[in-house]
Amino acid sequence: MIHDPKALRAILEAAAPDVELTFRAMFGGILAYVAGKPVASLSDVGVALKAGGPEYAALLALPGAVALRYEPDAPPSKSYVVVPHAMLADPDALRTAIIRCIASLPVAGTKRAKAAKSG
Repeated sequence: MIHDPKALRAILEAAAPDVELTFRAMFGGILAYVAGKPVASLSDVGVALKAGGPEYAALLALPGAVALRYEPDAPPSKSYVVVPHAMLADPDALRTAIIRCIASLPVAGTKRAKAAKSG
């Protein structure tokens, strides 16, 4: 299924109105950011959330989720997972996934990010 990045942006904003997302056009799609860090790719392949550690595996394990590939012959992303199509129609599930993925990522300047660099 081909998706419209602008429509996906509206879905993301509606699902997580309390998350301070910013957006930038990128290579025919849109990247979503939190605190200046990329957290989602919105493209014709769907909404791909960026996740770290165990959250990446948990998201990838959802039925219908796949590692992001912009082209069929491209290698799968090791940090972005395209959420299942059904999740786009379930704002609560999408919001939960967004929040969990953001929490799994280090944020510059936080103790978590500093600990990761020193460890």
